[in-house]
Amino acid sequence: MNSRTKLIQIDGIVGPIEMSIDLPDELKNDPDFAVRGLALVAHPHPLMGGTMDNKVAQTMARSFNQLGYVSVRPNFRGVGGTAGVHDDGVGELEDLLHVTEWMQTPSSWSQFEVAASHPWVNSANTLPLVVSGFSFGSFVGSHLVQRLAELGRPAERLVMVGSAAGKWTLAQAPSDTILIHGELDETIPLIDVLDWARPQELTVQVVPGADHFFHRRLHCIRNIITGAWLGMPDHRKQ
Repeated sequence: MNSRTKLIQIDGIVGPIEMSIDLPDELKNDPDFAVRGLALVAHPHPLMGGTMDNKVAQTMARSFNQLGYVSVRPNFRGVGGTAGVHDDGVGELEDLLHVTEWMQTPSSWSQFEVAASHPWVNSANTLPLVVSGFSFGSFVGSHLVQRLAELGRPAERLVMVGSAAGKWTLAQAPSDTILIHGELDETIPLIDVLDWARPQELTVQVVPGADHFFHRRLHCIRNIITGAWLGMPDHRKQ
């Protein structure tokens, strides 16, 4: 955790939800910095050691910070200070939906010193929302994006790293989804991701030599995410 990261707890469905909030560097020196949007980052499987502090999840959060987004990394049920027990993705989906509602409510942020005086907080309900996840987090994230669309609150974009294809049933992904996978992923074989993406005509960005946790390849995740935003609409310039 660094000076940009703030650890907080909010009231959840079954008790407290622990979250890390990662702020763009610019907000540290300029509270008036125009935030580009909000980014939710879902971590890997809790029963396999996954937490919000996972290195891939942190890399994703920092990548969104670099693009001007405020990133939120919640712990799933039963992890760290988050209440409850693992619920095979069902309760986790409800928790992430609850977190997105919190993120997009201006009054949510005003109770925390880290953001209370920032002008962007007043427009949190209109800021674009990116949903992202690593491994198990990509499974829950895909269903969250589907649920948000059904509720008339579509996400700006879905980012899936180490996509859980073949391990859990993923929701169909939007056509502009960013799929990042390691060539040598030993947990979720690349072929399973290709088989899932093929009928949807989704592009899979393969990182040569990368394993499931992208050891020594974390910078590739950052480069792909930041590069994918080139040319995308930016509400701050409209």
